[in-house]
Amino acid sequence: MSDSATARARAEIDLGAVRANVRTLRALAPGAAFMAVVKADGYGHGMVPIARAALDAGATWLGTATPEEALELRAAGFGPDRARIMCWLWAPGGPWREAVDAGLDMSVSGPRALREAAEAARVVGVPARVQLKSDTGLGRGGCQPAQWPALIAEALRAERAGLVRVTGIWSHLACADEPGHPSIAPQLARFRDMVRYAEQQGARPEVRHIANSPATLTLPEAHFDLVRPGIAMYGLSPSPEIGAPADFGLRPAMRLSASMVLVKQVPGGHGVSYGHTYVTPGETTLGLVPLGYGDGIPRHASGTGPVLVGGKWRTIAGRVAMDQFVVDLGGEEPPEGTEAVLFGAGDRGEPTAEDWAQAAGTIAYEIVTRIGARVPRVHLDGTP
Repeated sequence: MSDSATARARAEIDLGAVRANVRTLRALAPGAAFMAVVKADGYGHGMVPIARAALDAGATWLGTATPEEALELRAAGFGPDRARIMCWLWAPGGPWREAVDAGLDMSVSGPRALREAAEAARVVGVPARVQLKSDTGLGRGGCQPAQWPALIAEALRAERAGLVRVTGIWSHLACADEPGHPSIAPQLARFRDMVRYAEQQGARPEVRHIANSPATLTLPEAHFDLVRPGIAMYGLSPSPEIGAPADFGLRPAMRLSASMVLVKQVPGGHGVSYGHTYVTPGETTLGLVPLGYGDGIPRHASGTGPVLVGGKWRTIAGRVAMDQFVVDLGGEEPPEGTEAVLFGAGDRGEPTAEDWAQAAGTIAYEIVTRIGARVPRVHLDGTP
């Protein structure tokens, strides 16, 4: 991370906010263990610093999508004595042996993955820690109820042979971010039924879990043995229908800003950026912000994305380009180098990630996760 890179743009990550968010979420599920989901480079916030902050605040599990992410955490010093690590997105031929050797908990949705895990355990000489995933209604990963008895039978045979240890049974809710959605109760009932069947057959899982961020926030009956907050841990709400971050005592951890690299006067009737979708209504000043869709700024926010400059909200003028966009400053002439704040916690007048999500027609998850590697992350330990 060079000084010139941080002078151009920076994403400041408040680790103090992350720790506070984890403590707040833990208090909502006091009887459950806490898995900090740090996939996708910690939702764009930096996987390793976020993992460290979450564990400092009381998390005991880390969750990733890919085994490569999980193995990276082990290599960064998060050993089995410090954190249980689970990963759930396995392609055929994945790094099963390395995962078994590293003591990862590996999700299994069907016989192919179970057999690959068992074969890796045979080679390594250590039982594979597997968590059986049930498809209770989301329709993505997980074993369908009709195939569940066969998967349970095969997993228990492998366990008796010393090749696997069934450490968990889990699932994922489809509509927990929509309070009162009719799918929620049937999914929870189906999960209980599938867990009950597995235990009747002899499974002894250490943890049963289904609660993501919205379920952690609003569905105590879904907490079971472990909760898996993702977006809420970063201080963002899973959905405006659930409530704003402040409604739950959460604080957004990421603040994205850039320095305006050019301020210039232009006449009225001047087209701005590709396609001239914006034309100045009169003589004005334009500010050039050195961030674009190559940095993760959504092109869909062209003409709508909000930016705080000099204490005033401005809107992107014209199209977002790969490396830059323009704001109409309305005749004001702040000096070049003036900070343009795209989003932050919102308590200093700046837009939030949710404001950007509304402007781009997406969700706050995507806004923070898509910020590219060209934008340096500056991790702050609660204070500048």
